[in-house]
Amino acid sequence: MFLEVSAAKYAGDYRLELTFNNGVTKTVDLQNELDGEVFEPLRAIDYFKNFHIIYNTVEWDNGADFAPEFLYAL
Repeated sequence: MFLEVSAAKYAGDYRLELTFNNGVTKTVDLQNELDGEVFEPLRAIDYFKNFHIIYNTVEWDNGADFAPEFLYAL
């Protein structure tokens, strides 16, 4: 089974509450994961809060995303 994010909601600061297709729900803190040019805009909380589920994970308007497996491991 491929791991997918099936639902996501903002949980304060740089945290997201994620539900995966295996039924597991967890809150992940991405504050220390926003390194690199593509993640720089996400450091602004208002931008960070504006994400969508695209394909099988969360993605932001600038194309920044994290692999579902990475999110699950946090």
